[in-house]
Amino acid sequence: MSRRRRAEKRKIDPDPKYNNLVVAKFINKIMMQGKKAKAQKIVYNAMEKFASKLKSDNPLEAFEQALENAKPSLEVKSRRIGGATYQVPIEIAPDRRTSLAMRWIIQYSRSKPGRSMADALTMELGDCFNNQGSTIKKKDDTHRMAEANKAFAHYKW
Repeated sequence: MSRRRRAEKRKIDPDPKYNNLVVAKFINKIMMQGKKAKAQKIVYNAMEKFASKLKSDNPLEAFEQALENAKPSLEVKSRRIGGATYQVPIEIAPDRRTSLAMRWIIQYSRSKPGRSMADALTMELGDCFNNQGSTIKKKDDTHRMAEANKAFAHYKW
């Protein structure tokens, strides 16, 4: 049992353009080496291109819908019981769902060769909005893994 107090979540300020906490977290995840202005420019350009591609007047709603489509609801955790390791399916907390979706979107955007990050992010968000692409495949694989190990669900605690 832990003797420490639980870590307190750090409060972040909403982003300057949309005044939204989710976008601010996304910008922070994109940011590398403390270059926040560059990360903001990438995210805002990607959101504008994404909204114009969908012919949507509100980029924030389109972004939130794409993020919602990428969020997983189940994952597997390894539990060691009596010398055997079982992959136990568990439900994911809302904060972790959002974090995983953002991480996957950014990961697959960075892996697209020969494109600027804003263009790659636009494409990945578009794919998530339409329920296709690498991020959605990762989510489906995670759900499939949890479904396959449903028999070990009674080991969760």
